Amino acid sequence: MLAMTPEELIAMAREAGERAYAPYSRFAVGAALLGRSGRVYTACNVENVSYGLSICAERAAVFKAVSEGEREFEALAVVTSCGGPPCGACRQVLAEFGSDVTVYVADTEGHYRTFTVEELLPAAFLPEDLPR
Repeated sequence: MLAMTPEELIAMAREAGERAYAPYSRFAVGAALLGRSGRVYTACNVENVSYGLSICAERAAVFKAVSEGEREFEALAVVTSCGGPPCGACRQVLAEFGSDVTVYVADTEGHYRTFTVEELLPAAFLPEDLPR
């Protein structure tokens, strides 16, 4: 059960997106990741003139959470101007931490769709797929 409403998590992601550094794409993204601990980790996308060195908001939020000791997640809210879903790289990173994580994909007006990581990335490559 969520410790906050989807709308509250989306509002936190929207606020994080306002801090995005996106001078090249002009596509600001905000993310808010709710850990099982109840703590929320927010992040925005940060672009670089060498495009491959950019980081998506979703991955930044996961890496921030993991670097602070969180390993289990309840939900992620992602906000873009058009309500676009996470990219493939972000989906794969999310899958590492649970296919049942709820993902709210919202636009800046607050309209959103709800998915699980598994719905966004069916047949993901997971730790159990590696030979032991």
